Amino acid sequence: MEQKAIDLFGAKNLVFVATLMKDGSPQLSPVWANYENGHILINTAEGRIKHKNILRDPRVAVSVVSKNNPLDMTTIRGAVDEIIPDYQYEHADRLTKQYMNRDHYPFKRDGEKRIILKIKPNKVFVLPELKMQD
Repeated sequence: MEQKAIDLFGAKNLVFVATLMKDGSPQLSPVWANYENGHILINTAEGRIKHKNILRDPRVAVSVVSKNNPLDMTTIRGAVDEIIPDYQYEHADRLTKQYMNRDHYPFKRDGEKRIILKIKPNKVFVLPELKMQD
């Protein structure tokens, strides 16, 4: 993946993930995510609609736009190739540090089980730099 896209996942930018509902219609969720070892990692809770959709159809689309420059963006199509338990909140805590500069995930709920959706990018589009006109 291009460095520009990787950098977008390393900042405090909201990431949007689209999954497919049972009837084929898209479902969109704003999430926290990061990029590690060739994969986009999205943290969510077991049983959420995006989790249910991915269990049925692992194909996703992901978009992230810089909070500082809306022309700095990427869109990605891919598939979830693994769902990893995050029951100890290790990944959730790393994302909390990235997004909130706090050490621990502050939204814990009793009985909630966190998971990581590990997405392999298949098609990546990065908006090219715009050249200034003379």
